[in-house]
Amino acid sequence: MTAQEIRAAYIRFFQERGHTLIPRAKLIPYNDPTTLFTGSGMQPLIPYLLGEPHPSGKRLVNSQTCLRAQDIEEVGDNRHTTFFEMLGNWSFGDYFKSEEIPWLFEFLTNVVGLDPAKLYITCYIGDERFQIPKDSDAASLWAKLFEGKNIAAKQVDIGSVIDGYEKGMNGGRIFFYDGSKNWWSRGGSEAATPVNDPGGPDTEVFYDFGTPHDTKLGKECHPNCECGRFMEIANSVFMAYRRTEQGFEPLDKPNVDFGGGLERIAVAASGDPDVFKISLLRPIVTKLEELSHRPYESHTESMRVIADHLRAATFLAVDGVKPSNKEQGYVMRRLIRRAVRYAFELGIEQNFMEVVAPTIIDLYKDDLPEMAAARNEVISTLLKEEKIFRQTLRKGLHEFEKMTRMQFSDLYDAHTTSAENEKQVMKPRLNGEHIFRLYDTYGFPVELTKEEAFKRNFRIADNADEEFDRLMNEQRERSQTASKGVFKGGLGGQSLQHKKYHTATHLMYQALRDVLGDHVVQNGSNITEERLRFDFTHPQKLTAEEIKRVEDIVNEQIKNDLVVSYEEQPTKVALEKGALGQFGDRYGDTVKVYKMVARDTDKPFSFEICGGPHVDHTGQLAEGGKRFKIVKEGSSSSGIRRIKAILE
Repeated sequence: MTAQEIRAAYIRFFQERGHTLIPRAKLIPYNDPTTLFTGSGMQPLIPYLLGEPHPSGKRLVNSQTCLRAQDIEEVGDNRHTTFFEMLGNWSFGDYFKSEEIPWLFEFLTNVVGLDPAKLYITCYIGDERFQIPKDSDAASLWAKLFEGKNIAAKQVDIGSVIDGYEKGMNGGRIFFYDGSKNWWSRGGSEAATPVNDPGGPDTEVFYDFGTPHDTKLGKECHPNCECGRFMEIANSVFMAYRRTEQGFEPLDKPNVDFGGGLERIAVAASGDPDVFKISLLRPIVTKLEELSHRPYESHTESMRVIADHLRAATFLAVDGVKPSNKEQGYVMRRLIRRAVRYAFELGIEQNFMEVVAPTIIDLYKDDLPEMAAARNEVISTLLKEEKIFRQTLRKGLHEFEKMTRMQFSDLYDAHTTSAENEKQVMKPRLNGEHIFRLYDTYGFPVELTKEEAFKRNFRIADNADEEFDRLMNEQRERSQTASKGVFKGGLGGQSLQHKKYHTATHLMYQALRDVLGDHVVQNGSNITEERLRFDFTHPQKLTAEEIKRVEDIVNEQIKNDLVVSYEEQPTKVALEKGALGQFGDRYGDTVKVYKMVARDTDKPFSFEICGGPHVDHTGQLAEGGKRFKIVKEGSSSSGIRRIKAILE
């Protein structure tokens, strides 16, 4: 099956079992300041896993696009990508292990057609500290399914990953690991689960490609080994507990959160461990082969990086991101520029975005209509950044010339004539810091720096590579800290202060439309405990008078102490009634609609599609004598303004 066929079959499989299809969320998280990108399929659904009712019901299914910027440097091998899709199905207090595990096995073996003899399972080993038992229920369900296929299902206790390298496979089919691998919570392991948060054991499915074990990693191989033999393709989280001050207590209504990597399942279906040969990536590689007149087999790493990075950048553009020097825009710029650098190595020296981007769009347009709708804007955005960077490369070359003139102006003693003395006087002036500065500031490829140095007979310090690697690692750590957020899949927050700022955002949105006009449409927001940030469509800078009028309207509605409430409505009805939504968002059949209404009228001041959370009445925003104040207004990108505001 192709990846596209697997995606369609998965959605159909779970719809037939009572699940409602929900649309993918954007790659930019909504009201979540803890992470730059949607990095997992469950991330947009955390509020519902925490107990908030979902307007589409208790059984959901979708395919969620994800991006993990911290994996940028890993791209180039046969399995890592920054962009990927997660097939997901969820049960909010409905079915549990006895339904989920057989369904997953049936889908992987009967629908996708994977050989069950190549599937291996991991489960949770339990933790006596917290009186959480071993997940024997899940293991027994798996064992019965394998035995039904005449496959022995020996169970092996492993413990930690390090233990795995000592214990090995031991003829096992089902392996028990500790909470570092087979427990999910927002904090990670059992001990790191935040108080009052849910968590639970998970069970993971690995596909065995049969490649030889690399003993440099450890003496023995096991499912969580990094040697390449095994690839994790699916993970079912059984959220069954809530952390307390004393330990854990069972949830009244446990949840199921399944995530399956579409690309990885497709790799398993193909039997070839190279993810770049599946139907969602191989056409991009083929296009690069055509443009460069070079084969994938001899330029594998360059083509993998370009294919992955341009696919990620294309989806970021579809979701409204523009290249910039901050936050999501910075990551997008870095992806594009890395792709251009690798294209340079392939001899593709101009405007390849306008050829490659349409190939990517065509791979998704039938399943994701927003790809086709944004086609021209996406190509324009990518092509513009490519042209800017090619100019930057030229500037980098100029900077190289200037730097080397400064560094090598005094290499020779004018009175030295012998070759031996000349060799002694020659000093290694081009060091790792110089190379890193050219790379980091000007995007000048390391290989190009060394090539130019060689052409000019310049010396490079013996420790230049080591120094460059150190500086790159420091930058990578900074990038990962910014990208991965505070915890897995992060939630922006449910504190009272978050709710106040979220409510203030609704008030300000309507006030902006009242002052500036109905062309104002939300383009994104970010809420912390300290402030709100709101992006919206408007062609010009707000005047001081306009800002003052917006502030006055918001503060007036706070003073009026509007009642905040919500109801679930069919999406079509909500939109026909005039409910506002976020620009570019797509909704399921049913949505939550929040309204803020004065106590002496039925007409709402604010009427908006939103998932929450909010305060109960707007007067709470004025507690402690606070007032709403806009502290900054500026441009976010072309035609988009950005406001930051506080309650002070």
